[in-house]
Amino acid sequence: MNKPVNIDQLEVGFDIPAAIGMNEAEIQTPSLVLDLDALERNIKKMGAYAKAHGMRHRVHGKMHKSVDVAQMQIDLGGACGVCCQKVSEAEVFARGGIKDVLVSNQVRDPAKIDRLARMPKLGARTICCVDDIDNVADLSEAAQRHGTQIECLVEIDCGAGRCGVTTTPEVIAIAKAIDVAPGLKFAGIQAYQGAMQHMDLYEDRKAKIDIAVAMVKDAVDGLKAEGLDYDIVGGGGTGSYYFESTSGVFNELQCGSYAFMDADYGRILDKDGNRIDRGEWENAFFILTSVMSHAKADKAIVDAGLKAQSVDSGLPVIFGRSDVEYVKCSDEHGVVADPDGVLKVNDKLRLVPGHCDPTANVHDWYVGVRGGKVETLWPVSARGKAY
Repeated sequence: MNKPVNIDQLEVGFDIPAAIGMNEAEIQTPSLVLDLDALERNIKKMGAYAKAHGMRHRVHGKMHKSVDVAQMQIDLGGACGVCCQKVSEAEVFARGGIKDVLVSNQVRDPAKIDRLARMPKLGARTICCVDDIDNVADLSEAAQRHGTQIECLVEIDCGAGRCGVTTTPEVIAIAKAIDVAPGLKFAGIQAYQGAMQHMDLYEDRKAKIDIAVAMVKDAVDGLKAEGLDYDIVGGGGTGSYYFESTSGVFNELQCGSYAFMDADYGRILDKDGNRIDRGEWENAFFILTSVMSHAKADKAIVDAGLKAQSVDSGLPVIFGRSDVEYVKCSDEHGVVADPDGVLKVNDKLRLVPGHCDPTANVHDWYVGVRGGKVETLWPVSARGKAY
């Protein structure tokens, strides 16, 4: 098991960015700040939605890489477990006490398969994806060697163009091979349409998911005709969960970013043409940054640059401000346009990152804030677990 961290023995400014009870203005920057009230509201809202639609919700751990956030999603949102992308990442959640863990990816390297086969010994239901019948024998051998069971989902490429098979006969052939393989259990279908999650228009996203639903329905009908039993038809993200949950085919959602809400996801539109970060979900995840220089009258320089965030989905947005704009960054600096000179040195700003997942992965700690005070510190438990 992971050893618990004694925060009282850590030094603010070197080991950790803040101490419990500290004012938000005293937090060392740049650091990740969670608005706990907004986070809890997001989690409860998605949990209530999933329950009302008869869906399980398996939260995407790759988004936050935090055992503590995942546990909150289970406790407050009724999540059944987590999905991850890598074996080492999944192992962090299993070691942290999460009891139902899906590696929503293929596991092919012998050393990784061996680690996956040992995960059930940590007390976690252990599931992975398969899109090649040759993978089945390797998974089976490892499970038998360790006296465990690996559950397997056949992955369908329903539009993302990455992993997964594309025809029902392929799904059935792999499912049958899993079903008879010692140490394995056929658990169902993985069908996540990742390529359409950030398409701005609701109608465009719906057109893509309609194709995915048709593919999955055909596969489900084929599996039923073969008499194969399973319990998961999984998929769905923050940009599409309402389609999968009303499809009559999916029974498990895998949303992640809804809990934090980043700038890129926030720009997509709901069915009424409104941005989803202005009603559907709240911003709960921020990079707190400080003004470190204002030597130029019309711009402030802040301490959150490339090393504090990912800009693959665009620059961050300054939360709650329209008078200043984050316009450029280099390794250690961010440039904020300040035409009216309203900022001063040591002012702090909350930035909404363009993409929450890789931004979280460059920090060690979350600072949980409520009412302007630091309430908790959580480690980014699976930071760097990319293997």
